[in-house]
Amino acid sequence: MIKIYHNPRCSKSRQGLAILENSGKPFEVVKYLEDNLSFETLNEMIMLLNIKPIDLVRKNEAIWKSDYKGKTLSDSEVIQAMVNNPKLIERPIVINEGKAIIGRPPELIKDIL
Repeated sequence: MIKIYHNPRCSKSRQGLAILENSGKPFEVVKYLEDNLSFETLNEMIMLLNIKPIDLVRKNEAIWKSDYKGKTLSDSEVIQAMVNNPKLIERPIVINEGKAIIGRPPELIKDIL
């Protein structure tokens, strides 16, 4: 089943959700700010996205700038930072049949439906 990791306060995430709703396909919404992601889940998502953990970080978030910017972090430390501070996770993320995409811009979601 399709999954969208969604933040209702984010306009891009809401646009991504609308694309899924309009697709007519069944999907699951994961509100990752409420249901914290485990290290393992986040690591699996990063592997499906085929990116480095740092590429999933929202670097303009205040918590990143104050606590992490300019530091040399291992991939595991970057993942742990996102687990501890889920606002740092780029959004929305859609997973379908072993493929994943960051919906920025949201139209990219159509590529894996």
